[in-house]
Amino acid sequence: MKNDMKEEIILLLHRFKFRTIVVLLLLMMLLAACVYNAGRDSIDRTTVTMLKLDSLMGRWYEIARFDHNFERGLKKVTADYRLQDDGSIEVINTGMRGDKPHQAIGKAKATNQPGRLRVSFFWIFYSDYNILEMGPSGEWALIGSRSPRYLWILSRTPTLPDATINHIIDVAERRGYNTKNLIFDEP
Repeated sequence: MKNDMKEEIILLLHRFKFRTIVVLLLLMMLLAACVYNAGRDSIDRTTVTMLKLDSLMGRWYEIARFDHNFERGLKKVTADYRLQDDGSIEVINTGMRGDKPHQAIGKAKATNQPGRLRVSFFWIFYSDYNILEMGPSGEWALIGSRSPRYLWILSRTPTLPDATINHIIDVAERRGYNTKNLIFDEP
């Protein structure tokens, strides 16, 4: 009788441990879902409806951006896009931090959605690169990502007229971005 009772207690303990593990896993999944949804926002990430990759190739000058670690403190930032034979895009970002040049080389690939690329500067980890709006002649571009913390204004020239910059900022604000966070680059 004592052995039966002992086995029942052991069985109950195992069931309790299993239930505890299941409950903990469910709680962790719920927490992860809450954290994921907390990052949701009302940003309009609709990309341009038509885009020829050739129109992106070449040099772009960064006019403004949101602050983030990988470009913090950089000035005179440019991005060069080069189409590769395999259809991928080589991305070379350069800038100056003080009097020292900095460069990051990455790769991008097109997606099935026009205006959306996947960009990687580290191994196999890709991020969305959304071309939200482009100038009528492709002279400027407004770029976002999946996160509302990333936004860039790029231009084919080192500067843009104030009226054009104001127009781009208005477009970004209508899409839900807080443009007060833009950092303007030095020409």
